[in-house]
Formats: sequence, structure tokens, C-alpha cells
Amino acid sequence: MPMSPDDFTPILRQTRFLTSAPSLDQCPPEAGVEIAFAGRSNAGKSSALNALVDHSGLARTSKTPGRTQLINFFAVTPEWRLVDLPGYGYAQVPEHLKREWQAQMGAYLEQRQCLVGLFLVMDVRHPLKEFDRMMLEWVEHYAMPVHILLSKSDKLKRNAANQQLFAVRKAVADVTVPVSVQLFSALNKTGVDAARSRLADWFSAAEGGEKE
Repeated sequence: MPMSPDDFTPILRQTRFLTSAPSLDQCPPEAGVEIAFAGRSNAGKSSALNALVDHSGLARTSKTPGRTQLINFFAVTPEWRLVDLPGYGYAQVPEHLKREWQAQMGAYLEQRQCLVGLFLVMDVRHPLKEFDRMMLEWVEHYAMPVHILLSKSDKLKRNAANQQLFAVRKAVADVTVPVSVQLFSALNKTGVDAARSRLADWFSAAEGGEKE
């Protein structure tokens, strides 16, 4: 049965850091349900995760893009986890290290059996960059639902933000897996309830045995 936001929000607020893994073989055992967060290093991915769990310091954030260098796991319940993936496409780090981060992230996305969905975070002012499109191709290949957060929506006026929302929805209309798009702001909490509802739906459906 779907969980209401009022029931799910107190559960999210109990989310705690679990562990960090530099590679797939050091991730927690395959059990329970995971939902991952991916996005460019400057898209506000960690800030979005913090806003959803109502804990400003849980996922590490920085004004320097690329601070998320490991696969970071957060326990919502003993069976439900949120996963903050390394930011991609922008980090000012040596090229060999960037390739290593992306290889480990790719291995997680491809091989992690308890992963049921992906939150893809894009800056509303600069959506659908090369790496965003790469991620959409990946979720199509592996038949995984994706929910797009157009972050930093507070940076645009309402009409401009809505125009971006409509444009992205139109651009992903042909994606062959379930894809949804919303405006989001970690600063003023725009879209937080809607995003929490998506998390609740995915966790509840997977726990109820609806995962393929």
C-alpha cells in the first residue's frame, strides 16, 4: 500500500549515515532496497538529499564541486537505503581519478541488484547536459525508473522555471522507462513533498514485491 507523505516524512528524518565505499566490492551486502542519487558535481545532488531527509549536514556538501568521491550509503530503515553517487562531469580533479570514480559509479549502477530507482538531479538552468543524457540512456538499457529533480529552481522566476520544466518533460517524453520530472529547491523547499512521495512509492512498491 502506498505510504502517505505524512507517514513517510518522520521515517526519512531518522536517516543516518551508514558507510562509504570506494568500489562495488566494498558496498554493503545485497539486501533490502536502495534508491540512488546521481547528477553533475555542481547540480546540488547532496543538498537535495539533505533537504529530503530534513538534515542539513547528512550528505556532505561543498561550494567546491566534486566533493562526493565515494559511494555513500544512508540507512533510512534497516531495509531501506539512499545512496549518494559520485558527482560526474565537472569535478576539478586529475583525469585518472575522475575516470576511476565514474567506473565505480557505473559498476554500482549496472550490477547492484537491490537498486530500484534513480533520482537524477539537474540544475534547472542547465538541464540535459551530456552526462545527464548518458544516465538516461543507462536507465533505458536497464529498464529502471528515473525521477528528475530540476534543482535550484529558486534561481529562476516562476515562469522561467516552468518553461524549463515543460521543456525537459518534452525532451524525455520518448524515454522508454517510467520517467517523471519536477522542480526542486533545497533552499526554499520547493518540491520536497513531491519528491518524498516518489521515494515512498518506490520503497513501498519494492518492499511489496513489485520489483521486477
